[in-house]
Amino acid sequence: MILADTRHHLTRDDAQLVARLIARDSGGELSEVERELADHGIDAVLDDPRLPAALLRSRQGACASLPLFAYVMVRHALTRLGEGDRRLADYLAAIMLHFGLRGRAYRVSDADDQVYVALADLAADLDDPDARRSFLVRTHLGNYALWVSGFFPDYVEHRKWRRGGPDLDYYEEMGRRGFQLAADHRLAENHGLATLYATAAERFGLLRAALNDVSDALLFPDRYSPERLMRQVTSEARWRRLH
Repeated sequence: MILADTRHHLTRDDAQLVARLIARDSGGELSEVERELADHGIDAVLDDPRLPAALLRSRQGACASLPLFAYVMVRHALTRLGEGDRRLADYLAAIMLHFGLRGRAYRVSDADDQVYVALADLAADLDDPDARRSFLVRTHLGNYALWVSGFFPDYVEHRKWRRGGPDLDYYEEMGRRGFQLAADHRLAENHGLATLYATAAERFGLLRAALNDVSDALLFPDRYSPERLMRQVTSEARWRRLH
């Protein structure tokens, strides 16, 4: 089960690296950042608007841990679109890290042998007689729809035009459904995840747009298409409305 716990995996070394990246070569500024860190905790410095660029451009940024890099990039993509919920950033970063492992995106859990490559196959197992597996399938439907449509939107569009595959609206519909069904499952309440899943269902489109921005900037920066341009224009328009 993927949890919204990416920040919990950050270490003292991560915090010190963040302080140095923000302060750059200024000793005085480093002292100020360290005081901010001591007084208000790591969230205060993780939200510094200078941090994403510093991670990407500074040689020290190459020393960042994967949890730190994933969280910062997702967090700032979300805040740019007006979403300030840190728990959502935690959760999206956790999906990014877990599904980046070989084969993890296609199984509802590490111990489950069933491989899923289509949302329809997951939907067929939503009401598995095993309550725990039914819950995992529901959460995975939301996670997988968000993973594919968030990080690989160009692939979705390519399959749509070349092979008649489902479009991004279909992924959004199925992802919302998965998260809402997961929120309604009794095990979500038991694990303290009902509110998180309900929020993910409600804001699925925004979460996808934030991951699209991360993907366009970091994973596939040199690809261009009319569909990508329209997504970016829509994302920019949303940001301007909120600011």
